[in-house]
Amino acid sequence: MGATSIPTDSLVRRYGAAGLALASFFVPMASAMADCPLEPAEGGRVAAVIDGATLRLDDGLVIRLAGIAAPEPPLSAAVSPWPLAEAARAALAKLALGQDIALELPLAGRDRYGRAIAVVTAEGADGSLNEALIAEGLARVMPGDEPSGCLSSLFATEREARENRLGLWSDPYYAIRAARDPALADRADVYDLVEGRVLSVGVRGRVAYLDFGRDWRTDFTAVVAGPAGEALAALGQAPASLRGRHVRLRGWIEDHDGPSLRVTNPAQLELLDDGD
Repeated sequence: MGATSIPTDSLVRRYGAAGLALASFFVPMASAMADCPLEPAEGGRVAAVIDGATLRLDDGLVIRLAGIAAPEPPLSAAVSPWPLAEAARAALAKLALGQDIALELPLAGRDRYGRAIAVVTAEGADGSLNEALIAEGLARVMPGDEPSGCLSSLFATEREARENRLGLWSDPYYAIRAARDPALADRADVYDLVEGRVLSVGVRGRVAYLDFGRDWRTDFTAVVAGPAGEALAALGQAPASLRGRHVRLRGWIEDHDGPSLRVTNPAQLELLDDGD
């Protein structure tokens, strides 16, 4: 896979510009970390819960909870009902339906579907809905365009839910996959966590290819886009230095000369060893 072109990015969420002001009847939520700038935005009352990570307000605004992936079927799925998708939707409905909510945007704006991407807090609640779903094991962390600092508390909460085998963490469908698992070839369009040891690294311009098998045409490969590679380098984890390292990756599985996963945010890659 190292010498092939990168497929069109059909799954990465992008945010546009927006100028929203915080509703006067909400107390602004505190942005806990200086490295996670959050912009207050106008909230409202939740009129509908579309799925385990998506709300619609009574004014029609659709909101996607930032930094999380709730269970949902891939585009090609024919199975119904999908494992834990309804449980996640029901949990979000219990927390949010009919409630007034406040919003904060990790990056001001909306995605290409017109949805506001936000950290969401119900009036009177101590924490965000985003973290509440992670805590119940009904969502996983999904880095997007937000700074990595915005995800640190979500990662800690996810780790606790995983260790306690809550929700999806007890379902084999959502198990962390081995990079050498041939079943990855059948999981295109699925959001997965994948672990393995990097066998080799190929660099083509500003793109790095982390290969986990000897045949890059069929084995799993992680494709690290230029900005993500530069961000990893700034953290002392330049892609070229990852050969031999044991890593965990998270993202959408694509079928491109074998299963692959695109890294566009450094938070998608975790080192699982000390490099010795």
